[in-house]
Amino acid sequence: MEIISYEPRYVEDFKELNIAWLKKYFWVEPHDEEVLGNPEKYIIEPGGNIFFAKDGKKIIGCVALMKIEDGVFELTKMAVTPEYQGKKIGQKLIKHTLDFAKKQGWDHLIIFSNRKLENAIYIYKKYGFREIPIGENNPYTRGDIKMRLDLS
Repeated sequence: MEIISYEPRYVEDFKELNIAWLKKYFWVEPHDEEVLGNPEKYIIEPGGNIFFAKDGKKIIGCVALMKIEDGVFELTKMAVTPEYQGKKIGQKLIKHTLDFAKKQGWDHLIIFSNRKLENAIYIYKKYGFREIPIGENNPYTRGDIKMRLDLS
């Protein structure tokens, strides 16, 4: 398994992985449709990145860093195909993403999640994310927890 950066040829993999995950646990919101439908506009061009977990020629997982403001990025759109879940692919993606963010000199990362995703929340806490007030900038109706990780 290797982790690679975004290339336009993986745009459908990114969308399909996330739509499948959203449909399994929640629903697809308008904000999801926008971002997944045009990740170059919403993630790449503003200065973010998307990473993919790849097993041979198969894309098996993804995670994105979406710019919120200078030095502040949202860790978002993380998904792993069902047959690879439970194999620490998500943790490898998070570690890669955190290493990347630190090298960029960013201030902090945020995550919007849902408390029913207990395993995900546990992993975020394991990597140092702490719960903070949600505030008014929550783009997801399903998001009932906001977490932050200071990078410096």
